[in-house]
Amino acid sequence: MTRRAFIKQSGGLALAGSATLLSNSALAQSDTVRWRCASSFPKSLDTLYGTAELIARRVGQITGGKFQISVHAAGEIVPALQVLDAVEKGTIECNHTAPYYYIGKDPAWAFGTCIPFGLNSRQFNAWWIQGDGEKIFNDFSRQFGVLNFLAGNTGTQMAGWFKKEIKTVDDLKGLKFRTGGMAGQVLTKLGVVTQQLPAGEIYSALEKGTIDAAEFTVPYDDEKLGLNKIAKYYYYPGWNEGGAGLAFQVNIKAFEALPEAYKMAIQAATAEANTWMQAKYDALNPNALKRLVQGGAILRAFPQSVMDACFKANQELLEEISAKSPTFKRMLAQMRGFQRDQQAWFRVAEASYDNFMSRQKL
Repeated sequence: MTRRAFIKQSGGLALAGSATLLSNSALAQSDTVRWRCASSFPKSLDTLYGTAELIARRVGQITGGKFQISVHAAGEIVPALQVLDAVEKGTIECNHTAPYYYIGKDPAWAFGTCIPFGLNSRQFNAWWIQGDGEKIFNDFSRQFGVLNFLAGNTGTQMAGWFKKEIKTVDDLKGLKFRTGGMAGQVLTKLGVVTQQLPAGEIYSALEKGTIDAAEFTVPYDDEKLGLNKIAKYYYYPGWNEGGAGLAFQVNIKAFEALPEAYKMAIQAATAEANTWMQAKYDALNPNALKRLVQGGAILRAFPQSVMDACFKANQELLEEISAKSPTFKRMLAQMRGFQRDQQAWFRVAEASYDNFMSRQKL
């Protein structure tokens, strides 16, 4: 290499380095960005609420404290089931919620969390990250001025707490039941009176008799809510939520105004949070379930007839909604195609392995 070429190349490197330093210096000297995040969950649910805290903490660490997100429990600044509205309007910059709470706005919001008899948590992650789920869902949510970052999954949930046994489909008729998302519409077809309540209101509704039964998430959360103190029959499987995704929703205008490094901080923090939530639930649910059973909870599997009736009602509901909503129909077709492939694969390895191991004594 000639001296002239060396100097020329070295100068280019120096300029590139200076540009980087200048960029970092400018970033360091910029004013601190402050966002507010409204959670749909109370502080007592340390996994759900704690996921938003993790995101906020990690974003602050990544940006050297220059991007601060304050997290607020349900009801502190926005009611639990109105956090999407607040982000959409720009009242707050972000939230942490279950998108299916907002199917009243548009049924397609369900795909941000789950549809009944939908994907399990691993399949949901695969669909979102590698199966165009994120693109498809955010193309939809942009009309509301909101972007969604996958930020947690509960895994397959329990089916709920009941004050009486459910032996047949007829036992569901007239039952007043708390549930979330599209499951309420499915159960309505079977004669159930359903309503969607935030986590903090479920116990008192059960205690007062406003509802006869309720499902929320998984043993660890259900134990914290004390639902076992009011209803003793604990049913499974959670056909209504085979894998419930949570979202960190941000106002698009607020997000686009951020420096690129801050945008990447949100992406990194939510990706970590997504893994953290599922891992925590998987680690804590076994002992929580043991404690619930030791405390008097009676585990029951839904009879096959009930499962079949729920599946049939769900298929009818999906067809009805698809006939009214082209967006929902398009998203359902894409997701179901992905799910069919996943089921074919899971039957070969995952399901057969899990079924075998569940019968072994370790």
